[in-house]
Amino acid sequence: MNIYDFKVTTENGEKYSLEQYKGKVLLVVNTATKCGLAGQFDELENLYKKYRDKGLEILGFPSDQFKQELSSGSEAAEACRLSYGVTFPMHDLVKVNGDEAHPLFKYLTEHTKGLLGKNVKWNFTKFLIDRNGDVVKRFAPTDKPSKFEKEIEQYL
Repeated sequence: MNIYDFKVTTENGEKYSLEQYKGKVLLVVNTATKCGLAGQFDELENLYKKYRDKGLEILGFPSDQFKQELSSGSEAAEACRLSYGVTFPMHDLVKVNGDEAHPLFKYLTEHTKGLLGKNVKWNFTKFLIDRNGDVVKRFAPTDKPSKFEKEIEQYL
């Protein structure tokens, strides 16, 4: 099993398989527009613009599990576009911890450990996936994307 075995839902309710990203490097991020770390959207967008043509895809998954997100994926995505100029794909709201966690996040947390063990500690936890669909690294919420740009480059 790898990342390509999962289906996700876009901000407007369309389901698709992550298999469409086969051969790309992915950065999966649980986001929240009302979080104090939301300034990271700017850095994520900069990385996306800089490396998209080299095979990087950033996938944003809004989550209200920490009570800092709008009420729907479409509202969150619109806020990301208007406030931060986000152009990378955004998805429907997901849970990232617990029994109701989205299967993708269950998989990501099973294959990486953070400060709180397997659980996602907070918004803006980031997961790096290589071109083969394997989870290679987990970055903490406070890890700014610009600080791990070199690690992303290694996989591009």
